[in-house]
Amino acid sequence: MKKLPYSILIWYVLSCWVALPASAQSQNRLAPGKKPVNVLFIAVDDLRNELGCYGQSHIISPHIDKLAARGMVFERAYCQQAVCSPSRTSLLTGLRPATTKVTDLRTHFRNTIPAAVTLPQYFRQQGYHTFSMGKIFHNGLDDSLSWSEPSWWPASKGERYVKQENRDRVKNKEKGPAYESADAPDNAYLDGKVAEHAVEALKKVQNSRQPFFMAVGFSKPHLPFAAPRKYWDLYDAADIKLADNPDHPRHMPEIALTNSGEMRAAYTIPPGVVGDTLARHLRHGYYACVSFVDAQIGKVLTELQRLGLEENTIVILWGDHGFKLGEYREWGKHTNFELDARVPLLLSYPGMKQPGKKTNGIVELIDVYPSLCELAGLPVPDGLEGRSFVPLLESPEKPWKPAAFSQHTREFYKRDQYPNRDVMGYSVRTDRYRFTRWQRGPAGKPGEVIATELYDYQKGPREKVNLAGDPAYAALVREMTVLLEKGGSAALPE
Repeated sequence: MKKLPYSILIWYVLSCWVALPASAQSQNRLAPGKKPVNVLFIAVDDLRNELGCYGQSHIISPHIDKLAARGMVFERAYCQQAVCSPSRTSLLTGLRPATTKVTDLRTHFRNTIPAAVTLPQYFRQQGYHTFSMGKIFHNGLDDSLSWSEPSWWPASKGERYVKQENRDRVKNKEKGPAYESADAPDNAYLDGKVAEHAVEALKKVQNSRQPFFMAVGFSKPHLPFAAPRKYWDLYDAADIKLADNPDHPRHMPEIALTNSGEMRAAYTIPPGVVGDTLARHLRHGYYACVSFVDAQIGKVLTELQRLGLEENTIVILWGDHGFKLGEYREWGKHTNFELDARVPLLLSYPGMKQPGKKTNGIVELIDVYPSLCELAGLPVPDGLEGRSFVPLLESPEKPWKPAAFSQHTREFYKRDQYPNRDVMGYSVRTDRYRFTRWQRGPAGKPGEVIATELYDYQKGPREKVNLAGDPAYAALVREMTVLLEKGGSAALPE
């Protein structure tokens, strides 16, 4: 055999190395002699903090509650914008919407911050096999650089409905119902298929020497509230209670709410205030979907344990934003209120010293990126705008962030009143207060201020009275304005 010239041999070796996936190239970056931990990263769409582990005994969520019992529950976790794509983009990049420039459902962050390294992309660079199934990034806005293999969806992503008459309405481009109860198996719906695939995926990686970052995204309880009948039957319809605060907050500016725009735009809902009978059906459907997705999460966690992977896997479960179920006469998210911005966040990791604890420390979803890096023993990249909450895992009572910051545009459902995309409500949540300023222009530059809101949570768990115009609170409004304009830097260590 003829000997190849040395230069050609070098070129061949280098070209083969470059052709390898990032995960294979960076295997040597893992700490020598240390067994890396896996990451099971579970995302749930439109999930509010109405779960057993958050003290809501009327909700049947045994599998999420079991995870809480062996991990930590974050009582005060907040998203950066209460709508899917901006929230998920912030978590996955570790950057706030003001930095990502993603505040709608169309913009891809690769068009605004193309050099960003996402959370799974960074783990991939550090030697992990990263893969996803279901909804992680927002639908249609996936990121191939984040994954070692193409993201998985079923051949058919699954109809929103199982009943044929409802499918026909969608096929004919008509609005479908906002809820459905069907005599169908779990895998008739998308989340059932995702759970099945996740179980099979765990079997494939159980003996791998390469650590994995496995992202599993569930779509329920997102509208329509459609789930197999057996999950509806877990609840007695007669016991379903209506929202305990159905009225608008007093002195609330109109811009603060959306008139349930998301639900009314896509589903058959009569005009005007949603009546009590329909409201109970909708709440019943939401609860059924929560129990349905809880069962799917249970299948994945049970398989993780059965395969012996639980002891070497970080498990994190998070919701991308909250959801209103008739509170303030509203259905959906898209506001800066507590029910929209507050999210469920649970985490369990190997060797956890205080399982089953809760913390009231304020955390934000942008904190997930640096926290997972620290727990996995990886260096935290520079430039992230979140703060690792790992110290709270060992000291749940430790003083923590002074505030959480969120925002929301009024592009979505008030285009007629506020047609320009630069109308934004910037919100800061401290331990006691929430202050929101609706304005044109970035948060640090007041521009045209349209309205302000101030709510005191010592007066109740919900926003009842907007105090921003009360002279007695003028000094506090000035103080909160300074904090808001300081922005996310106020939530970082000194």
